[in-house]
Amino acid sequence: MANTIENGTPSAVTPTRVAVASMIGTIMEWYDFFLYGFVAALVFGPLFFPAFSATTGTIAAFATLAVGFVARPLGGVIFGHFGDRIGRKTMLITSLSIMGAATFGIGLLPTYETAGILAPILLTACRFFQGIALGGEWGGAVLMAVEYAPDKRRGFFGSIVQSGATIGLALATTVLFICSYMLPQEEFIAWGWRVPFLISIVMLVSGLYIRLKVTETPAFKKLRESGEIAKFPLKDVLRDHYKEIYHTAAIYLGSITVPFYTVWVFLIYYGTNVLKVDRSDLLLGVVVVNTILSLAILGAGKLSDKLGRRFVFFCGFTLLAVMAFPFFWVADLAETKWLWLAMVMLSFPLWAMWGAMPAFFCELFPEKLRYTGISLGSQAGTIIGGLVPMFATAVLEDYGTWPISALIAVTACLGLWSAFCVSSKSAVERRFAQAAETNRFASQS
Repeated sequence: MANTIENGTPSAVTPTRVAVASMIGTIMEWYDFFLYGFVAALVFGPLFFPAFSATTGTIAAFATLAVGFVARPLGGVIFGHFGDRIGRKTMLITSLSIMGAATFGIGLLPTYETAGILAPILLTACRFFQGIALGGEWGGAVLMAVEYAPDKRRGFFGSIVQSGATIGLALATTVLFICSYMLPQEEFIAWGWRVPFLISIVMLVSGLYIRLKVTETPAFKKLRESGEIAKFPLKDVLRDHYKEIYHTAAIYLGSITVPFYTVWVFLIYYGTNVLKVDRSDLLLGVVVVNTILSLAILGAGKLSDKLGRRFVFFCGFTLLAVMAFPFFWVADLAETKWLWLAMVMLSFPLWAMWGAMPAFFCELFPEKLRYTGISLGSQAGTIIGGLVPMFATAVLEDYGTWPISALIAVTACLGLWSAFCVSSKSAVERRFAQAAETNRFASQS
């Protein structure tokens, strides 16, 4: 639907405008969430957990990172319920506001040296609210884009929103890179790490301004006008679509959560503290690789419209499983160029599947339960992801990197199995099925 009519007046709302508006808000959401992981890997250990050894302090910092992942399913349930009850737009405004306030608050927190035990408690609380917000953000953002998109281009318009994740990641890393490059390490640890959190307030204001101009999706308006709004979306989706929720969680876990937090959080810690590669070179690699691979997200979304969503997932999961062990073999060469290559090895297949994911998940659930279904399933798949950097750091000293590679390979295989089992069909797959059925009847007659 290219345009909508509100109060008898034509609206300039188009699928492209909605997708871009959702993407811009998503940039800010993912900037905030990713930023925490980077800083946790670099400085949160000594600042908020100084009583521990360096390794144990890093594990404790990664434990606060995991709190956000525990909160994300709760956010998915809360925002999914109200998103299916009162609309997508209202929930997106709310989630953005909560995320922005929590991130800005982190930039103002006292450290352990100043506030004692209160410092890590406040840090954990801010991380919890970040998780709540992101748990409700993703489902609503992709729904806005997919439900506005033409049926044959859902994959592409959904991928526009998804590209906001790489932009947010690259932006967060750029700010960290500038601070890290411009400041001596002592000053960066003393106050420089706060700057990226504080400047997020600019993106919060910009994101709210843009999202307030977007109208509710045609699909939800139709549900509201026909009186088909679900009274208890969570109960209905658990009763009628529990298999889809499980498959959504397994696919999200294997394609995004585990590989993402291995390559973009743990690898930063591993490269800096174990391999002794320059921190600024690693952060620059994150920016360059993610900027380039944002094109892979768009390409994968468009490809899913032509060849089907499951084709993209089959290729992506296979690549992840194949690359799981060579990823660390290449990284262990301990030079900047090899670490950059290792980043590409894992991030290319995960970002490709990320591009096809919105349309794939939306087509799993009926319109009246979509927000709840995709939010609950995807965010349930993130709980283990929050433990990945902590697990990787804990096993590294005694066992090396092979358990981490095994985790990537196993979750990729589980995701591949769910992609095989799931009953979602893209618009292209439905057209192929309808054409085959038409030809069958024609041949019989």
